[in-house]
Amino acid sequence: MTAIPVPAARHRPQISILSDADLVPLAKMGDEPAIRTIVQRHNQRLFRTARAIIRNDAEAEDVVQAAYIRAFTNLATFRGEAQLSTWLTRITLNEALGRVRARKNTTGLEEIDMQRTAPGEVLQFPSSLSATDPETELSRSQARHLLENAVDELPDDFRAVFVLRDVEGMSTDEAASYLGIRPETAKTRLHRARKMMRQSIEKQLSGAFAALFPFDGARCCFMADRVIAALRNETL
Repeated sequence: MTAIPVPAARHRPQISILSDADLVPLAKMGDEPAIRTIVQRHNQRLFRTARAIIRNDAEAEDVVQAAYIRAFTNLATFRGEAQLSTWLTRITLNEALGRVRARKNTTGLEEIDMQRTAPGEVLQFPSSLSATDPETELSRSQARHLLENAVDELPDDFRAVFVLRDVEGMSTDEAASYLGIRPETAKTRLHRARKMMRQSIEKQLSGAFAALFPFDGARCCFMADRVIAALRNETL
């Protein structure tokens, strides 16, 4: 990959409104604004994907950074046969799963006794989140953290499907494709994951999944800075 030049953006269109298809050729040439736009556009999904596998915010950020570096240093191999978001998500999944495999041997699904998870063991959440006063905002924040903890407690294979389907809003076929499993397997795992969480979540936090594991603002920009710095080091 060529060195990242100082952008000459005076007469170029507003880069933030360009599609991924338009940004990729610019990023292949090392265009920093294009790379930053791609990073900030896909941070949320990639962080959630990594977080679903790793279950640790800091390590998930490291996974996302490593995935971006791998993607941008191999961008010449991206042929546009799939969407850029699909390609980036698969790289992130591979990076996260590789770290898990290196850290420990994961427990097979056949060894997980789901019958031992009784309804009473599911976390309970505040019942009213409709107002906008400070107390309710605090309750909303607390509920989100409790929900994140409940997601973290799901078995690894169930958690990955749950996050891709119910947090990211992917179709079952998409989630199955990302995870390299059959759609029928994805449906089964999703059903069992929802069963573990349904009583405490569906009634009281409907629609709140979009607030899980936020990755925006300064944190999002900082990831772009880290990626740019690392790419510059690659060219030295």
